[in-house]
Amino acid sequence: MRRLLPGVFGLALLCCGVAVAQEKAPIVLVLHADMSSGSAMAGEAIRRGALIAISELNAQGGLLDGRKLELVVRDHHGVPARATEQLPELASMPHLVAILSGLHSPPVIQNLPFIHEHQLIVVSPWAAATGMVQHELTPNYVFRVSIDDERVGEFLVARALARGHKRLGVILEKSAWGRSNEKALLAALARRNLKPASVQWFNWADADMETHLAAVERAGAEALLMVANAPEGAAIVRTVARRPPGKRLPIYAHSGIIGGDFVRQSGEALSGVDLRVVHTFSFLGNPSAKARAVAAKYHALFGTWSDEEIFSDAGTAQAYDAVWLLALAIQKAKSTERARVRDALERLGSYQGLVRTYQPAFTPSRHEALSPSDFKLATFNPRGVLVLSQP
Repeated sequence: MRRLLPGVFGLALLCCGVAVAQEKAPIVLVLHADMSSGSAMAGEAIRRGALIAISELNAQGGLLDGRKLELVVRDHHGVPARATEQLPELASMPHLVAILSGLHSPPVIQNLPFIHEHQLIVVSPWAAATGMVQHELTPNYVFRVSIDDERVGEFLVARALARGHKRLGVILEKSAWGRSNEKALLAALARRNLKPASVQWFNWADADMETHLAAVERAGAEALLMVANAPEGAAIVRTVARRPPGKRLPIYAHSGIIGGDFVRQSGEALSGVDLRVVHTFSFLGNPSAKARAVAAKYHALFGTWSDEEIFSDAGTAQAYDAVWLLALAIQKAKSTERARVRDALERLGSYQGLVRTYQPAFTPSRHEALSPSDFKLATFNPRGVLVLSQP
């Protein structure tokens, strides 16, 4: 057996050491969302938007002189207690810069003290509860690239009244998100010296909505403001569709229903109900060069062909924009230290995203990237695809 001379052996170790030193640690983002329960489609839509943005950034050489971005996924099933159990692992994860939240607000709201104690940047590409972002903890580590309940309440009430519906019933899920929307909807009505015809609450997994709907009808409601996720929203739609055609209340819905398998769960009932959903973005018929380029990358990465196959496209677009805004903040901070990245998010310049041009996305006093001018109404076409509609 040949023996390496001491000098050669030392050179081999030195070369090996140089190679190891040149391997740059990834920049880690975590998607912390429901990936397997009733709102798993929202989690997957966010994942896809984040992955498209990451693929673009890595193709450009990554950030901070060559560090590539990496997405790690943790499934909390939409359960706040499970999110609480998982957060210590995330807080100690090497190279973690930020967390993308999922559809649900309660997993973040319940854990706001922990999030701020451990300086965890949370960016929401979907969850809408106002108190998630607007709270008393400082400095604020939570940002949103999505709609928020306070302004959605005003939007839905205004649209329902504009279509001639004067007595509005309200039906909400019994959660922190539902309570956030109750406050927003009732405030929007109060600004017009109106009160809800009836306020009805349901629990997760409730499949029978007959009692709730009957109460709204007895109160004389002319339309229904609905705050629900996909399974319960579909149950409400099926209940409304059982009425004679002239007795079916029009529904104005929050975006939670489009985060799950709502179309399949609603079945044929969907085509028989006048349902309008708050929405921010659609790839369908979108002529912008950026939308067309991102759609092409979506199809290449995920094996789809038509833009109609891009489900929950607002979540995908908002996640795409969120990752790019985080990347710009990392570059501005010249660091992955979370406190410095947080500060940089408040000082970004203009950025032309998918959903809008951010001028800027955030400021020290505003962590909401979208505004009511970004809100639209959408309906489901005969193929069950969400399309933008007129008010």
